[in-house]
Amino acid sequence: MRPSRRTFALLLLLPALALSGCATVQVSSERYIGVPQAVPTNPASVEILRKEPTRPHFQVGEVFLSPSPDTSVDSIEKALRAESARLGADAAVVVRDRTKRVGTYISGSWWVRYHAPVYSRQIVAVAIRYDGH
Repeated sequence: MRPSRRTFALLLLLPALALSGCATVQVSSERYIGVPQAVPTNPASVEILRKEPTRPHFQVGEVFLSPSPDTSVDSIEKALRAESARLGADAAVVVRDRTKRVGTYISGSWWVRYHAPVYSRQIVAVAIRYDGH
């Protein structure tokens, strides 16, 4: 007996649904041009700041995070520290943390459609290194 198309589609959809329930943080970074390459630092020592410190420092680059909605604050901070440390930073200054509309989810049949907005949280931090370090 040959499986139906509906069964085949369901088998393809189940792994995707299982993975979508996982809390994830997409992380990327950009090193600024002209900044000397620094040795990676210890992620546990990277500070997370909300404003620029008064201590002398220079900017190393930027870190971009896109966490899934069910991601804990601890997981987001851990990812921010790890990526900032990879750039050789001593601290990360969060300059943007907002949720914005990134698309529309459409469901229903051809004659009756339902539209729902899709939102995503985006966090940007400037990775800094203290002078004399």
